[in-house]
Amino acid sequence: MQKQRCERVRDLWSQVDALMMGMNWTREDVEKPQILVDDVQGDSHPGSYHLDVLSEEASIGVYEAGGRPAKFHVTDICDGWAQGHEGMNFILCSRGIIADMVEIHASVIPWDGMLLLSGCDKSTPAHLMAAARMDIPTIHIPAGAMRSGPGNSTSGLAGPLSARKKKGHVDLAEMRDYKLTGCPSCGACQFMGTASTMQCMSEALGMALPGTALMPATMAEIRRMARAAGKHILYLAEKGITARKIMTKANFTNAMKVHAAIGGSTNAYIHMPAIAHELGLELHPREFDAIGQEIKYITNIQPSGKYTAELFWFAGGIPMVQHMLRDQLDLDVLTVTGHSLGDSLAMLEQDGFFNRCLGHLKSYGIPREDVIRTTEQSDKCGSIAVLEGNLAPQGAVVKYAAVKPDMHRHIGPAAVFDSEDDAQSAIIAGKIRPGSVVVIRYEGPKGSGMPEMFMTTDAIVYDETLNGTVAIVTDGRFSGATSGPCIGHVSPEAVDGGPIALLENDDLIEINIPERALRVVGVKGEEKTSEEVEAVLAERRKNWTLPERPEKRGVLKRYSDSAVSAMEGAYMR
Repeated sequence: MQKQRCERVRDLWSQVDALMMGMNWTREDVEKPQILVDDVQGDSHPGSYHLDVLSEEASIGVYEAGGRPAKFHVTDICDGWAQGHEGMNFILCSRGIIADMVEIHASVIPWDGMLLLSGCDKSTPAHLMAAARMDIPTIHIPAGAMRSGPGNSTSGLAGPLSARKKKGHVDLAEMRDYKLTGCPSCGACQFMGTASTMQCMSEALGMALPGTALMPATMAEIRRMARAAGKHILYLAEKGITARKIMTKANFTNAMKVHAAIGGSTNAYIHMPAIAHELGLELHPREFDAIGQEIKYITNIQPSGKYTAELFWFAGGIPMVQHMLRDQLDLDVLTVTGHSLGDSLAMLEQDGFFNRCLGHLKSYGIPREDVIRTTEQSDKCGSIAVLEGNLAPQGAVVKYAAVKPDMHRHIGPAAVFDSEDDAQSAIIAGKIRPGSVVVIRYEGPKGSGMPEMFMTTDAIVYDETLNGTVAIVTDGRFSGATSGPCIGHVSPEAVDGGPIALLENDDLIEINIPERALRVVGVKGEEKTSEEVEAVLAERRKNWTLPERPEKRGVLKRYSDSAVSAMEGAYMR
């Protein structure tokens, strides 16, 4: 039996053993390797609801391998419940709090290893941040994907339905049917939003067992894989393979390439730098953009494509994407298998993983190439661009894979709002003109906690007079399900006096995705030279003062007071 990391602590203070035995541990248990099993289970949303089942399976695996699990919990929260009210301001903040609590759990005694179970927007990056801090043997167990809704639909139908409801265009039967079928099971939402993206990033970073990201949450396979992770953590503990040995810059580079190939969420541009920061690595969204211009976009998953997340897994999931990109990936990087990425993929194939997945896909009558293309079949590269210019000196991001080509270059008059609520009200009331650029400011990390703006984007997308001609520019962020010309993370943010704070109605805003530019090019509807624009902005700056903002208290105040910019990762200093 391997030596425990906590042996010295147990010898130092006998109450450690007594406390364990007070929870039905035996005398033999306290001598075994001790594994922290930390999940985000709770009645918070379907992505976490079932994690008690997977946590139990993982714990059985620990027992089977000769260890003793200890279960801890930090329930996460859901963007879906927080839409349209002040609760959304707390969503991004929760990432750091979850990471802090897992760090606290992981520090109470020297654990031999750690299993982290999560699958949604903020909990997965939080767990990877905590793993980076603790640097002990760790496996992340993804929560899997929700089953598809009727007609290959997703929970994202809430956006168009809510927008149409506000205009009186939805009958009660349609709304009832959506509520009954929009989330037909537990698991992360069915599109390549932030939850799905971050599960994929965990696997691409080598922190989850191969093939576990977006595994359908109701299938027996996900329970078997959770148990396998529980058994395997003892191997990592024995070999001393810790999180920092896996999450290297080479693995981050691999993950950025995978992100480009799957059309991942813009929010990964916040989460991945924050994870890297915990490792002492610098990761700027510009690196994503540069890589994205070289990597083919090969998946066909909503919101940029046609299919749902479970069909992505049936087509082979992340291992198939890595197989397609094998000539562009570093296959020598270490993963939680204890082997290189190349060897791990080979072992997965030998075990029949791809054949089993394709067997499920055949039930739908869909060829794999319709869901995951080869690089030769794709004529598009990447999915997200980093834009810079006099409106965003430190950068902004846009998911151009979800933007119609005729909006990749656009100049329009600004319609400026100091909150998302005001902007949405104006959209619903029909006060926004086609061709406008809706500017929403004071919604960055320091401004209001950086809420996502799913309801506002959908209000535009599902307005026939605005869809395809109106863009949004904000220092806030967007849902991973967002489509259309939506530019977020504008930095510096308005609270810090960034140029976005100086905009006025009818200033002309240029969006140029091919040139990676976001610029003010005119004033009061009249085009100006760059020198003239700079002079106008400089004059406005002399008179600018921070508007009175709603008072913050508690955790949101602590977050806003200490958050870095979105382009750095929006983490707390």
